[in-house]
Amino acid sequence: MSQPGTAPAPARTPAWRYAIGMFGTSIPINMIKGSMILYYVDILGLDVRAYGAVMVIYAVIDAIDNPVLGHLSDRTRSRFGRRRPWLIVGAPLLAACMIAFFSAPASLEGIGLVLWFAVFAILCEAFDSMLNANYGALLPELFPRERDRAVANSLRQGFQLVALVISLAVTPLLTTSVFGTENSTQGFQTTAIIYGAIALVVIVFMALGARESPRYSTRERPLLLRSVWSIVRNPMFWTVGLTGACYGIAMALVLSGIQLYVRYSLGLPVGDALYLQGIVILVSAGGLAVWTRIVASRGALWTWRLAFAVLAVSFAGLFLATDLVTAIAAGVLVGVGWSGMLATNDLIVARVLDADAARNGEHREGLFLSAFGFFGRLNGIVTGLALTSLGVFFGYNSGADPGADPGLAFRVYLCAYPFVLTTIGAIAARLISVPIETPPEAAEPVEPPPPDPADAPTAESPR
Repeated sequence: MSQPGTAPAPARTPAWRYAIGMFGTSIPINMIKGSMILYYVDILGLDVRAYGAVMVIYAVIDAIDNPVLGHLSDRTRSRFGRRRPWLIVGAPLLAACMIAFFSAPASLEGIGLVLWFAVFAILCEAFDSMLNANYGALLPELFPRERDRAVANSLRQGFQLVALVISLAVTPLLTTSVFGTENSTQGFQTTAIIYGAIALVVIVFMALGARESPRYSTRERPLLLRSVWSIVRNPMFWTVGLTGACYGIAMALVLSGIQLYVRYSLGLPVGDALYLQGIVILVSAGGLAVWTRIVASRGALWTWRLAFAVLAVSFAGLFLATDLVTAIAAGVLVGVGWSGMLATNDLIVARVLDADAARNGEHREGLFLSAFGFFGRLNGIVTGLALTSLGVFFGYNSGADPGADPGLAFRVYLCAYPFVLTTIGAIAARLISVPIETPPEAAEPVEPPPPDPADAPTAESPR
C-alpha cells in the first residue's frame, strides 16, 4: 500500500519491451566492431599501425567521456525521466555516424583515410556509450528483484544474440554478395543504412515504453568528483571490473577478427563466416534458458565461474580447427561458454550496483555502469595492440601486405589471445566474492524526505 504523500508507483515495464532495446543497441556497434578491420584494413588498405594508434586514442577518449555521460544521466531531471531523453537523442546520432563510418570516399588514402576512420570511430563509440550507459542503468531500476532481473536479462541477451546473427553472421553475406562484392565497399554503405534505420525504430520504441520510477531521482543530484571517488574506493569495482574485462576483451577480439580468421586461417570466402558465426550465436541463444536455470539453482556467482572456465577451454579447440566443419564443432563450445557469460556477467555487476545504492543512499547506476565501462574501453586498446602485434610477429600489415603466414596470425589473434585472457579471468573469478542477495534498500527505494535547510550533506563514512 502506498504511504501518504508518496508518488504512485509507475506502471510495470514489460520485460520483453525493455529487452528488445538490446536488439537496437547491438546491431550498429557490432556491425562496426565486426567489420571495421575488413573494411578499413583489408579492403581500403589502412595500415595496421595506424589502426592500432587510432584505437588507443579512441579508447582513452572513450574512457573519459563514458563516466561523464553516465553522470549527466544520473543528474538529469525531466518529466520524461532520467534515461529516456538520452536514449531518444542518442539513437539517431549513432545511426548517422555508423552510416558515415561505412561511407568513406573512394578517393581517400593516407592521412585522409586515417582521419576519416578516427573521427567516425570515436563518434560511433561515444554515442554507443551514451545509449548503453542509459539502457544498462534501467535494468536494476525497472527490475529491482533478482528473479525478475534474471528473466529480463536473459530476454535482452536473447535479443542481443538475434542482433548478432544479423550484424555479424548475415553482414558478410550482405556486404560481399547481396549488396556488394568481396573487394568493394558499396555493400557496407547499403547495409549500414538498413541497420541504422532498424536500430533507430527499435530503440525509440523501447525508450517510450520504459516506466522509470520517480523515487530513484533523488532531490539532491549526485556530485561527480565525490561519486567517482566513492566508486574507485570500492574494492568490488576493481575486482569485478578487471575480471569482466578479461571476458569482454576476449570476445571483442573474436568479433573483430572472425571474418579474417575464415578468410586466412580456414582459407574460405568471407561469406562462409555466416555459418561459423551463426552456429555460435544459435548455440548461445539456446543455452540462455539452461544457464538461467543453473543461476536459479546454484546462484549467479557459481554459474559465472563455471561459464568462464568453459569459455576458456573453447578457444583451444578453435585454434586447432583446420576447416569449416572442425571450426563449427569448436564454435559450439564457444557458444556454450559465451551463453553462460551473457546470462551471468550483468547479474554480478547489478549486485555491485545494488550494494552501492544501499550503502550510499543514491541511485547512480549511470555513472557506476559507465565506470565499469572504463574496463570495457580497454577493448579498443588491446584489440589495437593485438592487431599491431600481427605485423610485428607475422608480417601482416594490411590486405595488400598480408605477410608470409596470415593464417597463423589470425589463429593467434582469434584463439590464442582470447584463451590467455579468459584463463586469467576464470582464475580471478574463483577468488571474487560479491553480495549474495539484493539489499532491500536497493530493491525498494523510498521517497526522500522534504529538504531541511538545517541539514548539511554528510560524507560517506569510511568502511
